[in-house]
Amino acid sequence: MLTDTKLRALKPRETVYRVADANGLCVEVRPTGAKLWRYRYRYAGKAKMIALGEYPSVPLVDARTRRDDARAVLATGVDPTVNAKAKRAAVIENAANTFAAIAVEWFAQNADTMTEGTLRRDRRVIERHLNPWIGNAAIADVTPPMLLAALRRIEARGVIETAHRARGLASRLFRYAIATGRAERNPAMDLIGALKSPETRHFASITEPPQVAVLLRAMDGYSGTPTVAAALKLAPLLFVRPGELRKARWADFDLGTGEWRYIANKTKTPHIVPLAAQSIAILRELQPLTCRSELEQVRGLLDITLPEALRHR
Repeated sequence: MLTDTKLRALKPRETVYRVADANGLCVEVRPTGAKLWRYRYRYAGKAKMIALGEYPSVPLVDARTRRDDARAVLATGVDPTVNAKAKRAAVIENAANTFAAIAVEWFAQNADTMTEGTLRRDRRVIERHLNPWIGNAAIADVTPPMLLAALRRIEARGVIETAHRARGLASRLFRYAIATGRAERNPAMDLIGALKSPETRHFASITEPPQVAVLLRAMDGYSGTPTVAAALKLAPLLFVRPGELRKARWADFDLGTGEWRYIANKTKTPHIVPLAAQSIAILRELQPLTCRSELEQVRGLLDITLPEALRHR
C-alpha cells in the first residue's frame, strides 16, 4: 500500500507508469512529474478507469475516500464514470440557471418592451439588492425565507417602495423560470403581504373649480419667454405628460386636420391628440420661432429644457 513517503519518492520516467494502492486505487506518474489518482474497475465486463484528482492537492486519505465513494456507486449497478459526468453536467446546468443568470436572460428578452429609464432602474434593483444574497443560488432552490431575508435587508434601510419593487421583479423572474422549465414554483407569490406597506403620500393638487380658474388665469397671464408661455397654455388643452409636450416635434403635427400623432415614451404605442382651435392658434404663433426651415421640422416644438420650464411654473 502507498504512503505519503512512497508517494513523494516516486520519480517521473520517460513513459507513464502506475503504482497500486488497494481496492483499485492507484497513482499514475507522468513524464512531467504529475501524480494523478486513478480508480480502476470493471463494469459490464469491461476494464474502466476514472480520475480522482491530483496528488498532493488530493492527499492519500482523500483519494481513498473518493475511491470508496466510487465503489459504493458501482455496487448499485451504476458506472462511476457516467455518474461523475452526470454530476459535472448538473453543476454546469445549475451555474447557468442561477437567479442572477435568469435575471440577465429575462432582461435581454424584455428590454424592447421597457423604456431605457425603467430598464436601468430595474436592473439596478436586481444587481444591488437581490444578487448579493441569492444571485448565486439556482433559481429552483430559492425558497420564500431566502427571498424574504434579502427583501428584509432593503426594508430595514427604510426604502419600502424599493423592497416591494424587488419582490415584484423577482416574481417576474420566477414566472419566466417556470415557463422555461428551470423552476417549479414562484416563492415571491408567497411573500405577498409579508413586507411593510409603503407610506402613502399625496401630491398637492387643486380640486376646487374656483382654484382651477385662478391657476388657468395665472398660466394665461405668464409674460416670460414665448416658448414657456406656449407650453403653459397648451398643457391644459392637450392633457399630455409634460415630457411628451416638451419633446413634441413639428413633424408630428398636422395643423390642417387638427391632429397630433406621436409615439408615447412609456407605452410605445401611437397616440392621436385632437387639436382644438385654441391649440392650433397657439401653435401657429409658435411656429415662426421654432420651425424656421424644412430641416427644423424635427426640432423640438417648444425648444426648451425641463429645468427652464420648472423655473417658470
